[in-house]
Amino acid sequence: MTFKPAIAAVLATTLILSGCASKSKSSSNSQNISPNMGVNTFLWRASMETLNFMPLAQVDPFGGVIITDWYANQTVPNERFKANVYILDTNLRADGLKVSIFKQTKTAAGWADATVDADTARKIENSILTRARELFIATTDAQ
Repeated sequence: MTFKPAIAAVLATTLILSGCASKSKSSSNSQNISPNMGVNTFLWRASMETLNFMPLAQVDPFGGVIITDWYANQTVPNERFKANVYILDTNLRADGLKVSIFKQTKTAAGWADATVDADTARKIENSILTRARELFIATTDAQ
């Protein structure tokens, strides 16, 4: 069973929607919701850009969920990582984003769960938030 055509369609739709997003007339300048998207478009786009090197398993722009498939760096083939990103708000806020990282190492018996440095998810969250702020600033400067 393959999800690649469905993922490609969702990604294309997401890119189109995020490109057409209009600024909300809310009192919050950091709120940007596309008419058909239930989450902050800056956080969504920044999450997709930050995780663009990982294969996607599930993408839900309406619910704000990005789940990657396992990714192994070619230089370290005995380790693989998976990420879950949840965008929890329509506003561009640090508490509107939750990232979980999972790691497995290859053993003689197959793949086994391993511990992930607690700072890893926080670093990815910070990376996404930084990129989201850059996207927001670029949009407001263009207006």
